[in-house]
Amino acid sequence: MRLTTGLILLGFIISHFLNHAAGLISLAAMEQGRLYFMAVWRQPLAMVTLYAALLIHLALGLWSLYRRRPLLRVPRWELAQLLLGLTIPFLLVGHVVDTHLAFLATGVDDTYAHLLLTLWRDRPWGALAQTGLLLVAWTHAMIGMHYWLRLKSWYPAAVTPLYTLAVIVPLLALLGFLQGGLQVLALAADPDWLAGYREQIAYPDAEGLARLERMARLGEAIFLGLVILALAARGARRLIREAGGAPLVRFADGTRLRLSPGMTLLAASRLAGRPHASVCGGRGRCSTCRVRIDSGLDNLPAAEAAEQRVLHRVAAPGGVRLACQARPHGDVAFTPLLPPDVDVREALAGGHARSGREQEVAILFADLRGFTKLSENRLPFDTVFLLNRYFAEMGMAVTEAGGRIDKFIGDGVMALFEGEGDPARACRQALTAAASMGGRLAHLNQVLDHDLAEPLRIAIGLHSGPVILGMMGYGAALSATAIGDAVNTASRLESVAKQRDVELVLSDRVAGLAGIDLTAYPGEALEVRGRQTAVPVRLVDRAADLPL
Repeated sequence: MRLTTGLILLGFIISHFLNHAAGLISLAAMEQGRLYFMAVWRQPLAMVTLYAALLIHLALGLWSLYRRRPLLRVPRWELAQLLLGLTIPFLLVGHVVDTHLAFLATGVDDTYAHLLLTLWRDRPWGALAQTGLLLVAWTHAMIGMHYWLRLKSWYPAAVTPLYTLAVIVPLLALLGFLQGGLQVLALAADPDWLAGYREQIAYPDAEGLARLERMARLGEAIFLGLVILALAARGARRLIREAGGAPLVRFADGTRLRLSPGMTLLAASRLAGRPHASVCGGRGRCSTCRVRIDSGLDNLPAAEAAEQRVLHRVAAPGGVRLACQARPHGDVAFTPLLPPDVDVREALAGGHARSGREQEVAILFADLRGFTKLSENRLPFDTVFLLNRYFAEMGMAVTEAGGRIDKFIGDGVMALFEGEGDPARACRQALTAAASMGGRLAHLNQVLDHDLAEPLRIAIGLHSGPVILGMMGYGAALSATAIGDAVNTASRLESVAKQRDVELVLSDRVAGLAGIDLTAYPGEALEVRGRQTAVPVRLVDRAADLPL
């Protein structure tokens, strides 16, 4: 409901801001744009939808103020969004009264000229308050949009143009509002124009203006009363629940904390001042806050449907809950499963990045042959330059084929190809990358011919099999990688390529899954250390010559 009503209100705001921006053309353009604007938003169905969305969104803001525990120990962006949202009604009431309610209550034609006159000429600080409303409402909306969209896989690529729009739209609206105000002030300097215009729009008399002012003050007082009521309800709830006993939460290091009943485990971490991952802000849209319940699982209510969907998506085992959704009614001990610095990229990985998952992938190892001899008479700078040129070419070959570089090891490369879960596709991607690596290396040798005593040579090993994918390491060395027998085998095949003096050694499994006929290339069964059975392989002199 919060998201849906927020999107409806954002649609209204954007169209309203674009109407403001027409003031950069002329006051007449603003008035013409207003006709189109009203043709959409003052239709009965649109008005009912808009006001319903506004009231529901405000009610949800007050509910959040009542329900959020703790209130202040939350990420700064959450607190900023809440405070901005609670500020909007106090700035908005007067604007609504001046426009639509003035039209309904007094019959005034609430044109742009009328509103601009009111804000820029008749009401002290009116233009400043309207500017504040524009900025506060837009910032509140953009915070919400960002923390919703950043969980979408396409968002990182689109964030720059979206950010540009997020700056340009309110800027144009403010400039149009300023230009329109200056035009109206210039017109109002003529008393005859002012009197005639007010007669034309049925400008309300003193009694009508007083009624509108009372309506504005009443609206502000009602919302202020609701805010005070929500805060008072928080205090009453705490007193009532603490009288009935509060649950005790124990952290992994043995620290204990007594909670106000109804608090979530995520709130417990925040109250204790402990960093706790929560990419979506505790809204149950990601799995980064998940915890293992060490004891007291029976003291948690059963997971609701939304939480169950998230846990199912990450294949969470029994005893794992989302900390932002779990509200203990008795003593509980828990341990967060993800580090507090987990980022959006790992959240988009479906939650498996830290815990690991099994998947069949294609693994490629590549290594420069004789590079130690090649670099021994070079200056360190020249060696780094040469390696970086080589890594750039090999990296582009891998990424363009659909794989990803797992790591660079000295002058070697390890790459993984997941094929979006399809082993056959992963193997085709890996073969394409191997062929491209061979071609790119030949081109690099031509470019650097004047600087190389002998051409660069490469050895590639390629195999496919089930591995465990996950985040492994510690601290700054933590990275996403793969472990398993298939990784060891691929590394061994790369060593064999050096021994047999060929560019590529690949297992028959890769060729079979990829559907490529390599019977024209010599084959053998290799004994690989750690494996009980031999690995059938094919030896390819030039990877670029693969019949893809």
